[in-house]
Amino acid sequence: MPKKRRNGGRSRHGRGKTTLVDCGHCRCKPAKDKAVKRYSVRNMVDSGAMNDLKAACVYEAYEPPKLYSKNYYCISCAVHSRIVRVRNRQARRVREPPQRMRRAARN
Repeated sequence: MPKKRRNGGRSRHGRGKTTLVDCGHCRCKPAKDKAVKRYSVRNMVDSGAMNDLKAACVYEAYEPPKLYSKNYYCISCAVHSRIVRVRNRQARRVREPPQRMRRAARN
C-alpha cells in the first residue's frame, strides 16, 4: 500500500506514545504530535476600547496586558477553519515552512 507522507502525519520519531490534547474547535483528542499547534498573542481589550483607555489613562507609556494562548487543532478542524491548507502531491514534499508575513516596524 502506498504511503502518503513519510512521517505518517505524526512527529513522534522514536517515541511509542504521546499525550492527547484537546482540539480548540471540536474538543476531540488528537495526539500532541499530530495536532496543529498555533500560538496566539492578542490584546485583552478590542481596538475601540483601546483608544478610550489610552485617552483616560494617567500614564503616558501604559501598555494594556496581552492574552497569550497556545491552541491545538485536529487536522479536520484546521483544514475546515483554514488554519492549514490542502497541498497537492508535489507541494507535500516541501518541508520548509512558508514565508512569514511581518508587519513593518514603526519609527
